[in-house]
Amino acid sequence: MHRPAKVVLIPLLLLFASGEASAHAMLDHAEPRVGSRIATAPTKITLWFTQNLEPAFSTITTTNAGGRRVDSGKVRVIRNQMSISLRPRGTGTYRVTWHAVSVDTHTTDGNFTFQVGR
Repeated sequence: MHRPAKVVLIPLLLLFASGEASAHAMLDHAEPRVGSRIATAPTKITLWFTQNLEPAFSTITTTNAGGRRVDSGKVRVIRNQMSISLRPRGTGTYRVTWHAVSVDTHTTDGNFTFQVGR
């Protein structure tokens, strides 16, 4: 009599556990690419995520090697894509820091760098 309950309960637990993990908006890819070296400074940063984002709470900041912000401060979010314009500042290492809130309110954060110049 207890055996049928276990057979039903275990698949249900696995279903709920796997659904929770996939509900977070994880960074899928970026342009410029994470860790890349490019010849000239980009005019914008674009990030793509695995889930649609909540525009009011998702952000990107971009800083140069000296820690100064080089972005416009105005983030644009369309579905699972987030972008921000840059004020080009020449060669060096740039750090992109993001905070993403998916439409189901799960949050993720991260950062990466890319280099400009040969």
